[in-house]
Amino acid sequence: CTHFPIATLLAATWNQELVEEVGKAIGNEVLEYGADVLLAPALNIHRHPLCGRNFEYFSEDPFLTAELSTALIHGVQSRNIGVSVKHFAANSQEHRRMSSDAQVDERTLREIYFPAFEQAVKRAQPWTVMCSYNKLNGEYASQHRALLTDLLRGEWGYEGNVITDWWMQKSKSP
Repeated sequence: CTHFPIATLLAATWNQELVEEVGKAIGNEVLEYGADVLLAPALNIHRHPLCGRNFEYFSEDPFLTAELSTALIHGVQSRNIGVSVKHFAANSQEHRRMSSDAQVDERTLREIYFPAFEQAVKRAQPWTVMCSYNKLNGEYASQHRALLTDLLRGEWGYEGNVITDWWMQKSKSP
């Protein structure tokens, strides 16, 4: 398959039109492979230089990430290929990513971690949203009612599918 520029490199251009064209090219390639949904883009913020997924993320800037990820989504989905925006939310590290607990206050979530996801949902309606492995303020993202139901569906109006990252469904204790 084609190795397209990583998100960080695309973000360095600040060029929404270019990023949308890259999205169209990616969508065409996904069509050629016979897939229906691309497990991308990743919309998290660069919070630590050692995060193993920073190459997938656009930037440390929430506004830039929101603008360029929306452009990429529009490009891919213009080819009738869905995207899965990920990893919702506050996925900032790879070490112990299946058990880490991101402790983040409401203001920081709203100003730093959520803007790209919110804009993607409101302006591009991605086919799926993939929740992250980590806990957010003590609760796994895959079970987080306030995150997935109240915010994502209720406040932002998301109507697509929410999926877990691989093998991340957790059973609540009785």
